[in-house]
Amino acid sequence: MTKFIADPSFWEVFPEAQINVLIVKGVADNQAKTDDSYLLELLAKGKEAAKGYLQEETFSQNPVIAQWRGAFSQFKTKKGARSSIEALLKRVSQDRAFSPINPLVDIYNSISLEFAVPCGGEDLQKIAGEIHLGQAAGGEAFLPLGAEADAPALPGEMIYYDDEGAICRCLNWREAQRTMLTETTKDVIFFMESVNAEQAQRADQAMLELKKRIADYFEVEGTDFFVNAENSQVTIEG
Repeated sequence: MTKFIADPSFWEVFPEAQINVLIVKGVADNQAKTDDSYLLELLAKGKEAAKGYLQEETFSQNPVIAQWRGAFSQFKTKKGARSSIEALLKRVSQDRAFSPINPLVDIYNSISLEFAVPCGGEDLQKIAGEIHLGQAAGGEAFLPLGAEADAPALPGEMIYYDDEGAICRCLNWREAQRTMLTETTKDVIFFMESVNAEQAQRADQAMLELKKRIADYFEVEGTDFFVNAENSQVTIEG
């Protein structure tokens, strides 16, 4: 049994935020499937839906991009850090294809694209102690996906972290190798981030669809909840 806790330092910066969370346990097969027509179709449909959020010719002037750049300006970030949804929408704007990674990642990426919400997932079995979301003290250990050297969090950076260090830096910007979703992942925790009411409404819809797609593909039911300033922590059953 563990907890997910959004720290007071998070709510001080984002008092209207909402974090949607989904717990899925008992995933039987997360092996990468590059020729899976279901996953390929989800990603293609997600890309097509995402174009609806890119109506302005200047990329930065699209509301989703502008809102998240504004959010990232409110805390310390590594130079060049952007919200995960901006990174996905940038690829859409460049008409780049989305290739399968593994089913869990492919499904949450398709949801992120379709609903324009930042979404990420972690291997719950690799979490050490409680999961927190809040401002970093600075120096929290963090080995980024694809890196060979530690890249510790900056003081004041908004991070997900546990007893061993940072899990994600700059909200869902960059993933840690330690807790990333792999082909052997069995238990997952997904996060969706919103910093205003309009985003939260889309995230609520996105969560319903994420639960459905996970259940359809893996034949396991997830449990979802959310935290906000009035209800800032939840217990995750072991």
